[in-house]
Amino acid sequence: MTRLRAATPGCARSAYFDNAGSALPSEGVTRTVIDHLLLEQRVGGYLAADRASCRLESVYTSAAGLINAHPDEIALVESATRAWDMAFYSIPFRPGDRILTSRSEYPSNALAFLHARKRYGVRVEVVPDDDQGQLCVDSLAAMLDRGGVRLVAVNHVPTYNGVVHPAAAIGALANRAGALFLLDACQSAGQLPLDVREIGCHLLSVTGRKYLRGPRGTGFLYASREVLPALDPPLLDLRAATWQDGDTYALQPNARRFESWEKNVAGLLGLGAAIDEARDLGADRIRARVSQLADRLRDGLSTLGDVTVRDSGAVRSGITTFTRHGRDAEELVKGLGEAGVTVATAFPSRARFDTRPDKPAEVVRASVHYYNTEAEVEKLVDTVGGL
Repeated sequence: MTRLRAATPGCARSAYFDNAGSALPSEGVTRTVIDHLLLEQRVGGYLAADRASCRLESVYTSAAGLINAHPDEIALVESATRAWDMAFYSIPFRPGDRILTSRSEYPSNALAFLHARKRYGVRVEVVPDDDQGQLCVDSLAAMLDRGGVRLVAVNHVPTYNGVVHPAAAIGALANRAGALFLLDACQSAGQLPLDVREIGCHLLSVTGRKYLRGPRGTGFLYASREVLPALDPPLLDLRAATWQDGDTYALQPNARRFESWEKNVAGLLGLGAAIDEARDLGADRIRARVSQLADRLRDGLSTLGDVTVRDSGAVRSGITTFTRHGRDAEELVKGLGEAGVTVATAFPSRARFDTRPDKPAEVVRASVHYYNTEAEVEKLVDTVGGL
């Protein structure tokens, strides 16, 4: 296939592999944000927002098109965390409700589960992995069959490992059992095709700053029409509801009930530009390119005798994690950085639902994106080998 390569700000950069944390925005995204900030400088925030209202409205259509949803099922918010929290805390939990989650769940989400257990008396249960290291759908089916499950909440792609959990299989089982399905897609949006109808999720949270290549401080929430009437947002303001008289208010009839009135208009316009660029390139083409580079990286690292690639799963993402015998991950990250290769340290030890005694405390996370080159992949491998 034709190599995907999008422009990045500036005329030069290091070999950048921190895309799971914050991918490089394109020139078009960066210019969109700056142009609106300059407009705010000239005419003020309110008038600038008025002038950009049609463009901002189109961001809902773009986000919906990215995941095969309806625009009224989209809420534009400040981050994936904000999106996920608004979805989770809007669910009317009752004492004894069961929440099923994955072993690789993000600590931020896990803390919300524990908070709900303390507040509402719910039960939090971890679905084991199968022998390939992804969520075991047979175990999930058995746990759902026992009844009482209010929510299945899973991360699509964890941050400490390249595994891709089988979201569509999870969705089919959750729907059959009458449970809500909340999918955290912060690492998968922008690198994997996402179709909420095929996946069967009722709620989905997305960040702008990772594989979508959008600005930091942006994200969106998908809330399906099917479940929206039963969801009561934990926070309300003039954007989320209308104050009808002294004693009554009415929620927005769509997903905008999860939004707040004050927003980063420049950032959200940049998010829309990033989504449009991803859609123009095509999710399948992006997925193919990312997979090609990730396979090349894993193969190259595997040739180094004292390096262990830590990724698992029948399907893997662009997130590649590894350790080197006798070397701290942070030491490797520092050495790579000094050689002009930007990677990150990740800490599987913080995923406390994963109780395997043999899991590494920390790993090097090198996340490829379509703008990376084969030469950059080879530089990363050669640098690790030479440190």
